[in-house]
Amino acid sequence: MTVEDRIAIVTGGASGIGAGIADVLSTAGATVVLADVDEAEAERVADDLPGEAIGVEADVTEPAETAALAETVVDEYGRIDVLCANAGIFPSATLEELSVEDWDRVFDVNAKGVFLSVRACLPHMREQDYGRIVITSSITGPLVGYPGWTHYAATKAGVLGFMRTAALEVAASDITINAVLPGNIATGGLDDLGEEYLEKMRNSIPKGKLGTPEDVGHAVAYLASEDASYVTGTSIVVDGGQTLPESQLAIEEIEGA
Repeated sequence: MTVEDRIAIVTGGASGIGAGIADVLSTAGATVVLADVDEAEAERVADDLPGEAIGVEADVTEPAETAALAETVVDEYGRIDVLCANAGIFPSATLEELSVEDWDRVFDVNAKGVFLSVRACLPHMREQDYGRIVITSSITGPLVGYPGWTHYAATKAGVLGFMRTAALEVAASDITINAVLPGNIATGGLDDLGEEYLEKMRNSIPKGKLGTPEDVGHAVAYLASEDASYVTGTSIVVDGGQTLPESQLAIEEIEGA
């Protein structure tokens, strides 16, 4: 996949799926800018990548900070070729427990953060008549639901609507906007759930294992590449077949075959 020598921004790049995306892009030859509210961790991850990479502090909920991020990258490297709008949070709360403040915070990061990041990078991509934008959505919201994640699910479904219309607006340029929909991915955030819970998660997936951040990264790298120039306004599900069975009985049939 042709991302070699491209300049790529990964928001939320200091951990989890963002770090996996950064690793795959860097291994493929891209220069990677990891943008995160945790600057120290972003710099640490950047130092461990195989290619040129830097970590910068940026809060995607703040218009001034996303604008400054784009300007920093252009000042440093001359252009922005790829934006991976990946930053996201997923605090769990049932409808009865969910506060307006928590609802707004999740929408600020997961939905407004995508809009602000795209808006900051888009003028630079239009100027060079080239760009690849990849949004990290989720299977939760667009395809399935899970108790306690109404706010999260709403944002992840919402960014797909944003993606489709935004893709239309930039279609005349060589700029594409697509999304990835990860399923259950093995990140540090899952460790606190306990081995029994993780085993149940693995048992619900036809592939029989959790995905890795790099699994998501490979899908992102394709959509971020020149090879995907004719792919826009669509999404790739990366879930090991998790959304395929109509019930747990289907999983049991596979295991018994």
